[in-house]
Amino acid sequence: MIEIHDLTKRYGDTYAIKGIELQLDRGDLFGFIGPNGAGKTTTMRIIATLLNPSWGEAYVDGHSIYTHPKEIRRLVGYMPDFFGVYDDMKVIEYLEFFAAAYRIRGPKRREVCDEMLQIVDLDFKREAYANTLSRGQTQRLGLARVLLHDPQVLLLDEPLSGLDPRARVQMRNLLKRLREMGKTIIVSSHILPELADICNKVGIIDRGVMELHGDVAEVMRRVRRHILLNIKVGGDTQQATELLAKQSHVTEVKVDGRNVIHVTLAEGITEYSHLATALVQGGHRLTMFCEDELNLEAAFMALTRGMSNQNP
Repeated sequence: MIEIHDLTKRYGDTYAIKGIELQLDRGDLFGFIGPNGAGKTTTMRIIATLLNPSWGEAYVDGHSIYTHPKEIRRLVGYMPDFFGVYDDMKVIEYLEFFAAAYRIRGPKRREVCDEMLQIVDLDFKREAYANTLSRGQTQRLGLARVLLHDPQVLLLDEPLSGLDPRARVQMRNLLKRLREMGKTIIVSSHILPELADICNKVGIIDRGVMELHGDVAEVMRRVRRHILLNIKVGGDTQQATELLAKQSHVTEVKVDGRNVIHVTLAEGITEYSHLATALVQGGHRLTMFCEDELNLEAAFMALTRGMSNQNP
């Protein structure tokens, strides 16, 4: 559905993005991760044909951004991080105004607007003035606007930014529903742990370079160099700790305040069943034995080399 090859945008000697490669299939929900200024918005604006690259190519459903921008705009719905609403327009009037711009005419216009309000759960605000909505409601109204012409691709720039916890849950559920409808979605966000829950693919970009992208599980696997195990035994924790420290391929053993033993394996080691065997044979009863999960936030910090801490 979306193909990007060597996509580059340069301003003088500065690269906003450099050599971006990406391929997304229909129905993918792609989480675009990166610190401020990493190149996320630039990439999305180029895909939406709102910005020309310095070189490289991007296709949406087989259409080139250079030769078929009008066809791409019919296929794409782009929602920027912040957008204005008209103070003197009610919610339904706001949607009908943009529906008219999309050349949706007659009774179908009101029908489409009503349907979008139901999809984003804003039907109860249809007669409210757009400028009285909360931040979360405004974001959902913006999403309803970009859905009016039934785009197959959604480019959502920081849709979770500035939302309270309840609004984030509502927006996350809405994104899941849109994916179930077959939409291909690119969503950028700094709410990193939440992306793992809603996305099937992620990409990490830093200083204009796509450091890593792929399925969520694949990204996690490639980022982690050392497997960390969480182990708990019924009985003598100290004795179990000493036993584990003597095992092959174990580089570090620590115990936390809950008596959970954290075992770090040597780089590249993925097989660790011998540790469970050693504990059982040593007379220990296992009450916990699992691999520690690596979340997207840890992956982000590992790959961007702490760049987010350098942003003002």
